[in-house]
Amino acid sequence: MNVLIIEDERSLGLEMAGFLGKEGFVVEHAWKKRTAEEKIFVNNFDFILLDLGLPDGNGFDLLKIIRELPGRDDAIIVLTASGGLDDRIRGLEGGADDYLPKPFALTELLARMHAITRRKHKLEMNKVNVHGFTVDIGNRTVNFGSERVALTRKEFDIFNYLVLNKNRVIPRVSLTEHVWGDILEINSDSNFVDVHVKNLRKKLSAHAPADWFETVRSIGYRINI
Repeated sequence: MNVLIIEDERSLGLEMAGFLGKEGFVVEHAWKKRTAEEKIFVNNFDFILLDLGLPDGNGFDLLKIIRELPGRDDAIIVLTASGGLDDRIRGLEGGADDYLPKPFALTELLARMHAITRRKHKLEMNKVNVHGFTVDIGNRTVNFGSERVALTRKEFDIFNYLVLNKNRVIPRVSLTEHVWGDILEINSDSNFVDVHVKNLRKKLSAHAPADWFETVRSIGYRINI
């Protein structure tokens, strides 16, 4: 999953990026409101961590811009040094999914992100069962029964994203965006996504038939459940 950190306090932004990167997230930074707008207009994000006190603008204005973009469902967690009730209410009513006052523990941030993922995808816990395979979102593992399926980091990311969006056709460009990050930095003519999917399907098929893992010709992929 990809995350945009909009935070002008560089030490905190880098600390969050390092922590989330180790947890398997693809992370981008924006230190200012203008840079954040440019990134948001180009890419969709699974999570946006939004500081309200930006040097060139108000985070509430940026929240409004994000929520007015058509077809977007980026999960937004507002981060601010202000713990006032009015700001919390304004952020939540403005479309934020959660609110985390500074200072906060990075483990709490991760827990809140997992909670949003569960709500968004209607999961009872951080595990999803798919035709005998168990995807553990928190631990980033896939098992078939008691056997571990040895996936690379990107293979897991692909499988996890498709599973969370089960029964939906996910275009290659969307999969690339959510698993690799900024699509402008990737050669759109490359078949690297197909290569990763081929290897993923081969590893799954070694444990059980994977005819439910569908390639939709000229579009992308779908996992049917």
